[in-house]
Amino acid sequence: MKKRHQLRIVGITYNQIESGVYAVILEEVKGDRRIPIVIGYPEAQAIECRLQQINTPRPLTHDLLKTVLDTFNLRLACIEIHKLPSGVFAANLIMEGPDGELHKIDSRSSDALALAIRTGSPIFTDSEVLDECGFRPKPAEDVPSDANAEESDPLAAAEKMLKELPKVKSEVDSLEGLEQFLGDADADTEDADAEVMEFLSNYSDKEIENLIAKFARDEKYESAARLKRLLQRRRGE
Repeated sequence: MKKRHQLRIVGITYNQIESGVYAVILEEVKGDRRIPIVIGYPEAQAIECRLQQINTPRPLTHDLLKTVLDTFNLRLACIEIHKLPSGVFAANLIMEGPDGELHKIDSRSSDALALAIRTGSPIFTDSEVLDECGFRPKPAEDVPSDANAEESDPLAAAEKMLKELPKVKSEVDSLEGLEQFLGDADADTEDADAEVMEFLSNYSDKEIENLIAKFARDEKYESAARLKRLLQRRRGE
């Protein structure tokens, strides 16, 4: 029997080169190896909304599925991440029925993760996946400065890519401009965040919370989640 390792979601990164491509980063609960899993925009949005505790006016697909499970007394016991022969990650939903019987259901890994964080279900993978796909983040002082470092540490490559992005020239001078700015994927950089933070210094936390709620009502969940992250940063959370 293969040894299982429990994982937790660390966060989501955005591919600045290929639009609409995201990666969710999983890390061992009892270890330091991480696994990046490429996911699409809808699934990234579903996971990010939950991570940032964004309340949506209507239930998203995975919220609806959780409600169905609760209504019929079904429980997601856990999810198991594995890798298909094609190299794509997939998952099994281990479901427990009202009678206690367990059922295994095939799922995309992104959907399984979006559901697991809503149900509080544990996430597992096996040693083979971790040995093949896992990596250990390196301390900044240990990361080589040459391009070969990218091959040994995918996270270092992502961070390097972000640092090399050109600065965004757009100015945020109104709430309307802020809304457009936050919805621009090309403006999702540290320099852009600094510009937004400077603009937000003119507003109270309550006013920003109201704006986050407005974005959620308008189903602009990515902008709402990003704005909430910046508000938490300002609060030092």
